[in-house]
Amino acid sequence: MLTQEAILDSLKAVKYPGYSRDIVSFGLVKHVAVNSGAVNVRLELTSPNPDAAKIIKAECENVIRGQPGVTHVFVEVKQPAGPAPGATPAGGNAFANQNKIPGLKRIVAIASGKGGVGKSTCSVNLACALNHLGARVGLLDCDIYGPSIPLMMGIQQRPVVSEDEKLIPPSNHGVKLMSMGFLVTDDQPVIWRGPMIQKTVQQFVSQVEWGQLDYLLVDLPPGTGDAQLSLCQTVPLDGGVIVTTPQEASLGVVRKGIAMFEKVNVPLLGIVENMSYFIAPGGQRVEIFGHGGGRAEAERQEIPFLGEIPLYVEIREGGDKGIPVVVSHPADPQGKAFLQIAEVLRRKLG
Repeated sequence: MLTQEAILDSLKAVKYPGYSRDIVSFGLVKHVAVNSGAVNVRLELTSPNPDAAKIIKAECENVIRGQPGVTHVFVEVKQPAGPAPGATPAGGNAFANQNKIPGLKRIVAIASGKGGVGKSTCSVNLACALNHLGARVGLLDCDIYGPSIPLMMGIQQRPVVSEDEKLIPPSNHGVKLMSMGFLVTDDQPVIWRGPMIQKTVQQFVSQVEWGQLDYLLVDLPPGTGDAQLSLCQTVPLDGGVIVTTPQEASLGVVRKGIAMFEKVNVPLLGIVENMSYFIAPGGQRVEIFGHGGGRAEAERQEIPFLGEIPLYVEIREGGDKGIPVVVSHPADPQGKAFLQIAEVLRRKLG
């Protein structure tokens, strides 16, 4: 039976011109009506570019006509008047100022509602896991106040500047890296207000010579502050991953992280439950922080559950030594836990 849900789902195949994201995740589809085989769709674009409107309208009509039971199709496209094509419309939404970065196929944000859940540990291991699976990967540390990626990836190398005045990211374990930790000394605090954070995040994305990457993972700081919003408004994100621990104290603020991604139209790829349980030396399973909270929250929010990461001493040691466990123990359970989640992400992102 032809339904509004079926039409909306079909429109997810229509990408915004020049972006890897679809018009549904961008929030451009404002109305869908189905009546006896007749389908009426209204889109509202933030750009006055007539070429983009023409392409989107034609593709929408094509995918809708491909649905069983459709007899008539009407697609209405509304656009703001004023600026010339390519200019930023006044009063546009969160992605109106975004610029697609050449060479970066997929950009994924790794976030958490609170600190201490192992988000950066997950970021470095997922980056190394995707590289292990054959992808070209970069990792951007957006925690300006407390950068930890240099330590966890085992590299303290100041970036050099290219001839066109872009930072060349250092790399280790097959992953290209950028972090404020490369630009300041270990004991030097970063005492900046919001506008400086916003400018730095923008420069780390657009003024770094990332080259050709299949995935750029972005390790966000905890919470929903300047760095998160700056990133979402600077580049079109292909998805967000939420890292949590099982206990309710973490899950309560996870909901805020989910709400943030929804407000800026970033698709939720899923939830990872870190520190899920611990296997004692005698083989006893100990659920130190409880267990299953991440999966239950994913089901409650109707988003995918990507997997659980148990507590392993090797994971902590790898972060302290700068050799992520995926690099040092890829065939062991602790390494396989991250590799399995990376494989799920790769399938989701294409």
